[in-house]
Amino acid sequence: MRLISAFLALSILGAFVLAACGSEDDNGGNIADRTINVVATTGMIADAAAVVGGERVKVTGLMGPGVDAHLYKASASDVNALDDADIIFYNGLELEGRMTDIFVRLARSKPTVPVAADIPQDRLREPPEFAGKYDPHVWFDVSLWIYAVRAIEASLSELDPGSADLYKANAEAYIAELEQLDAWVASEIATIPEGSRVLITAHDAFGYFGERYGMEVRGLQGTSTATEAGAGDVQALSDFIAERKIKAIFVESSVPQATIEAVQAAVRAKGHDVAIGGQLFSDAMGQAGTPEGTYLGMVRHNVNTIVQALR
Repeated sequence: MRLISAFLALSILGAFVLAACGSEDDNGGNIADRTINVVATTGMIADAAAVVGGERVKVTGLMGPGVDAHLYKASASDVNALDDADIIFYNGLELEGRMTDIFVRLARSKPTVPVAADIPQDRLREPPEFAGKYDPHVWFDVSLWIYAVRAIEASLSELDPGSADLYKANAEAYIAELEQLDAWVASEIATIPEGSRVLITAHDAFGYFGERYGMEVRGLQGTSTATEAGAGDVQALSDFIAERKIKAIFVESSVPQATIEAVQAAVRAKGHDVAIGGQLFSDAMGQAGTPEGTYLGMVRHNVNTIVQALR
């Protein structure tokens, strides 16, 4: 079984390499005369690309609802999507793990853009366990996500300069919404009593959220879910929750609920009844067609869930 898996992985990687060495215009024709094929890794990036690109783009997202970006492995269908793409957007900061090497190769033949690349380094988190690397979960600070939107606008405008005015207008309108959302999040979190502004989740994805909006954040796992939490991690976190008398902890849509349920059981064994306050969207958004299936709706859902459980 391991040999088969290894063979499949090498075959997929080989297909990506071949795609990167393909012709200059596999989709044919002048790009100004047809819809632009966009591929994005996460739902958050796909949503932003669809908003900025508007009627000029067709966006394919690789990682759907409930998908853990840290553990995601490219499939054969991803090869086809990336090969057909006119432009590719990915988060960067090693969120996509091993796929980052694939994007570097593809950048030799088509625009392949890490949307977090223009965020100032002094605004990036560098968790102790990630010495020398940055926390990739930048979308949890709405003000940082504006940099990603501007990167998408600039890249689409360079690829399709005839529609640059459209991309700029769409981006500016979206950024205005993001600025309003950023202010709303801050005002809502401020309604939680100061001593209760502690956010406990399955993994430490909400560090940027905590820094921006004034919450202490603890995760059972670190900023990546690639390493599983052990019994010692559960006990240490449960000690913290019991000592601080925290009202609620939260599950994540892309992480098995059992991890947080184990923490809840350990806290209860210490004599403190902590509730599960609800489900938060972290590395993936909600289902398409629902409010949580957009970036704006996802953020509002998370904030409403946190405030209702902790206030």
